Amino acid sequence: MKEKITVYEKPTCTTCRKLAKWLEEKGIEHEKVNYYIEPLTEQKLRELLKKANLKAFDLLRKNEAAFKKKGFTEETPEDEIIKAMLENPDLIQRPIVEIGDKAVLARPIEKIEEIL
Repeated sequence: MKEKITVYEKPTCTTCRKLAKWLEEKGIEHEKVNYYIEPLTEQKLRELLKKANLKAFDLLRKNEAAFKKKGFTEETPEDEIIKAMLENPDLIQRPIVEIGDKAVLARPIEKIEEIL
């Protein structure tokens, strides 16, 4: 694969670790970005959503206390959800894989095959 593969992750996330192992076993080079240490910018988050053809609501971790506290619904404005994700990265589903002009939420990890 010629295009750079970037995985936006939280290293302690079980699914993120499974994806990293899967990529390594297949000999696929990739760059990891821990978005807790290197926070996503609003521009990058919007870009990833567009590349993955997702709405911000689709990328929310709906079991998080912060999600329940905010009371988000599918009708909540995109800007409001994106602002909350930038303020609290725990709200962002992971891992997100970006390859060129495509991205995917790799849950389950096999979803990466859609863009490889």
